[in-house]
Amino acid sequence: MSLFSFIKEAGEKIVDLLTPGNANASEQLKDHVAKVGLGNPNVQTTVDGDKVTVTGEVASQEEKEKILLALGNIAGVATVDDQITVAGPVVVASRFVVVKSGDTLSAISKTVYGDANKYNKIFEANKPLLSHPDKIYPGQTLRIPE
Repeated sequence: MSLFSFIKEAGEKIVDLLTPGNANASEQLKDHVAKVGLGNPNVQTTVDGDKVTVTGEVASQEEKEKILLALGNIAGVATVDDQITVAGPVVVASRFVVVKSGDTLSAISKTVYGDANKYNKIFEANKPLLSHPDKIYPGQTLRIPE
């Protein structure tokens, strides 16, 4: 599968998640995935320092990508080792972009699609991880669908 890099200092803070010897880390990560609105997927996680490894099977490429982003956009996580398999049809994987200071979804849309008005396509592709088009932050990684 593959290793995804994230900005370690950016993202939601989950208390004690990366504390060495945290026996509840896997459960905390599953709770986080459910809390951001992705339900309770058939995945398992392990934490080794600033690296999260995720295994299991999901129904679609979109679900897989959203789980990877939910896990990677946590403060203190530098990499996510993707060991997830997709049960559904194989589709082209999305691109990913890291939000820079001053970015808006419209500006990102202008850069990647050549049209600022396609920002909603990016917003919809990142639901439920995003609750509003204006609520993005520097260092956050977003899915960019084709």
